[in-house]
Amino acid sequence: MKIAVRYYSRSGNTKAVAEAIARAAGTQAVSVDREDAGLEECADVLFIGGALYAYGIDGHLKEYLKSLKADSAKRAVVFSTSWLSKHAIALIRKGLSEAGIPVEEAFFYAKGKPGEKQLQEAEAFAKQYLA
Repeated sequence: MKIAVRYYSRSGNTKAVAEAIARAAGTQAVSVDREDAGLEECADVLFIGGALYAYGIDGHLKEYLKSLKADSAKRAVVFSTSWLSKHAIALIRKGLSEAGIPVEEAFFYAKGKPGEKQLQEAEAFAKQYLA
């Protein structure tokens, strides 16, 4: 099974969750602003996350979502961190849907800086999609 974990993080909170998900999946979390963030082959599951910044998601993540095609992933699972709102979830889902990638209903959200308990919960959440 091909698993990909992509994210964008300014503060490191979303990065921490992405790394926990990647640990569970036995892969590496890659920031969408890196050159190697593209999906060379179709992922069975794409975990993708970001946070809300001034009522929107960061431009790096917006552009990455626009670069995805229907054959980039068989399905996507969204995750987010923020201090105020889960709205990034809806924005990421919208970008994935526009790309033609099916998005799982369930998502992972951590309010604020994720602690060890939340990171363990992120790993457990990810494992649901690895069978």
